[in-house]
Amino acid sequence: MKIISVVGARPNFMKIAPFVHAIEAYNHDLASEKIEHLLVHTGQHYDDRMSKVFFESLGIPDADRHMDIGSGTHAEQVGHTMIAFEKIIKEEKPDWVVVVGDVNATLACSVTAKKEHIKVCHIEAGLRSGDMDMPEEINRLVTDRLSDLLLTPDLLSTENLRNEGVAEGKICFVGNVMIDTLEANREKAEAMQVENIVKENLLDPLREVPDEIGEYSVLTMHRPSNVDKKEVLEPIVDFLLDEVCEKELLLWPIHPRARKQLETFGLWEKVSTSPMIILLHPVNYHEMLKLNMSANSMLTDSGGLQEECCVLGTPCLTLRWNTERPITLKEHGGASTLVGNNVAAIREAYQKVSETKRKPQRPELWDGKAAERCLEAILEHTPQ
Repeated sequence: MKIISVVGARPNFMKIAPFVHAIEAYNHDLASEKIEHLLVHTGQHYDDRMSKVFFESLGIPDADRHMDIGSGTHAEQVGHTMIAFEKIIKEEKPDWVVVVGDVNATLACSVTAKKEHIKVCHIEAGLRSGDMDMPEEINRLVTDRLSDLLLTPDLLSTENLRNEGVAEGKICFVGNVMIDTLEANREKAEAMQVENIVKENLLDPLREVPDEIGEYSVLTMHRPSNVDKKEVLEPIVDFLLDEVCEKELLLWPIHPRARKQLETFGLWEKVSTSPMIILLHPVNYHEMLKLNMSANSMLTDSGGLQEECCVLGTPCLTLRWNTERPITLKEHGGASTLVGNNVAAIREAYQKVSETKRKPQRPELWDGKAAERCLEAILEHTPQ
């Protein structure tokens, strides 16, 4: 059996790593009938800090094929990916194409595979935000409609698919592969020092930092809804400077898009010169995991960090009006509060952080063994 797995952007790497390791373990235990596995990297994240370092730190072998799609509009990325992936499909003739998450590569490669009559498996299927303004929601809907096997991370996602009329035989609840990665790397991350992470990733190498970081929160922010309009971004920046930085340090691994917009809107200087904001390059997986473990709170518009905060118990202020991961919200036992980009809502939730005790939560099957179940499901759905 031949499987092609596709990754396109950084969130995919944490999801595909345990699946790659599950195939390696399966092949190690077999004398014959091994799985031939090819990893295809579309190149949606083409900067080494955003891509290569994650392969290295997570122990993922270098991709067998690099498509080098790079940046561009959604249509450009999807179109170029489909053209390049079609050639790979025709050459390799896989039995399965496995896609993960909800990036443009997920959509493009699932469509291309189905047009070539190749079975598609979607890991992390059934997530829904209900927000059709999100490009990722469109990617999720189309990919799930086309996929032959839908592997869900939680029971809410399973129910979404059932409500959409997906045949029961296509759905398999396997748990969250992101948590496989967290559990496999927890010990390494715990051994790291926050101070070293900060010093090694300073955006400004001349910036002086304290020998002991002490109390801090972490910010990650990259979505257009938060950074592409000055009237939205500036009040958030002012809140961070005037209120968060009055209480504690703010560690900000800054996304290239956020930096570009801060510069465009004339906000860069007051952010970069604040003594209480420490700007960092995008950090690797283990470094972010350690920062999350020790933070007072996480302010983020990242879906993956919502999940990690849930398991770690870090109070999470989700800078979005909706989430495709409701299992991480407080009303479902998680650690996340939806605050959107409204400063009043952010302030209210932030003020409650000091009253919030860490309360790690582990939804069903978030046990570090989801990737094994993913592979088992594919094998069970493969004709002998």
